[in-house]
Amino acid sequence: METELRRRAEARGLDVGSSLPEGSTSWVACLLKRNRRDAQMRQAPLAVGLDHSIFVDTGGRLLTCGFDTVDRRILGHAEDLAADPTFFSKIGSPTSLPSMQERRIVSVATSDKHCLALSVDGKVFSWGSGSYGALGHGDDADSTVPSKIESLRRIERIAAGPRWASAAVDEDGRLFTWGRARPVEEEDEDGELEEFGGPSGLGYELDAETDHQATPKRVDALSQERVVGVALGGGFTLAVTNAGTVFSFGCSWQGGLGHGSLEGGVLPRRIEALTRTRRRVVAVAAGNSHALALTEEGEFYGWGFERANGHWSEEHTPQRVAALIGQRIKLVHAHNCASCAVTEKGELFAWGFGLVGNVGHADSDPQCEPKRVAGLSGVEVAAVAIGWRHTLAADADGVVWAFGRRRNLGLGALGPTDGANVQTPTPSPTLHVRVLNSP
Repeated sequence: METELRRRAEARGLDVGSSLPEGSTSWVACLLKRNRRDAQMRQAPLAVGLDHSIFVDTGGRLLTCGFDTVDRRILGHAEDLAADPTFFSKIGSPTSLPSMQERRIVSVATSDKHCLALSVDGKVFSWGSGSYGALGHGDDADSTVPSKIESLRRIERIAAGPRWASAAVDEDGRLFTWGRARPVEEEDEDGELEEFGGPSGLGYELDAETDHQATPKRVDALSQERVVGVALGGGFTLAVTNAGTVFSFGCSWQGGLGHGSLEGGVLPRRIEALTRTRRRVVAVAAGNSHALALTEEGEFYGWGFERANGHWSEEHTPQRVAALIGQRIKLVHAHNCASCAVTEKGELFAWGFGLVGNVGHADSDPQCEPKRVAGLSGVEVAAVAIGWRHTLAADADGVVWAFGRRRNLGLGALGPTDGANVQTPTPSPTLHVRVLNSP
């Protein structure tokens, strides 16, 4: 069994090593755990955007719900427009997309503007706003239904966000990026973007006449590395290799690149502070201007924006999160100015801006360091996605628990209380998502 498990791990580019990891007593148990964890990190069954949610149910069906202001582009239900041609479109319960009924989906990702879905056969579908080439189809056209990105094949991981940037990693460990990866502060009254200065976070130089990439392009600077994980922040990107090394590139606003300064860079650069820990990083996450890293031993690091990095101060290099020392972490997620981590026992910790109850602590106060979500006590969390206005967590049985702004959560019919906040984690009455049980 050990030989077969080693073969499977190595086939996915995992660096198994020759020494049994600290704390492990059996290679079989260690390899089983590693393969399960790798699969768990590759397949995200839920994702959250600004006002919408995406799910993969136990049958591999793609479902969406939430709120959209422009012809249901982000919800992917263009077929329903004839029946309900209202300007403000909303779907209260997770609803399968008619155009994807024949596809089996394994993972989803979303920004506030566009969505990605990964099928079991390694194909990527995109929909929503096509601005700046975010959908990867070679133009800026929007799409109201999921459309296959023709140039991508044999993909294993996808990432989107926070606005128009996208990324994918294929089974050979090649990283592709596209769209627009520059930090944006906000849109003004005319819809114009107010940007911070800094280089693009796509990992390569852009044509002098454009500021975006309309089709997926390989990050050639990482051609000697086998990438196994990727996260997109506000104008920057993190990439994890099979050796457990983390590279970052783009804008370093508030220290998000982790190199000890606010200086950005177009090309990937190794985060030396993580390398010096001599720990193998297995996952990364990124928000608007902060980042998180998780090691194989379950140790947890944060840096960047002080309200979301797990510390009380802005950090320009990765620092161990003191509040979680002694906890063995298995999953991390970040979005905008909020973060969360799941322990090996399935306990959810969340922190950051909680303006509408999205960090799960029954209030709207900022939470600057990790705090356990008391409303999920006794629930073993197996998947999680935190957002600016709402958060979703799936337990080991696939039941989805939701909290934050009601209209985003998929808890049922919407009405006069669309904008109300759900302060306590509440289970979906109808939905089960596809999860891999905790080791």
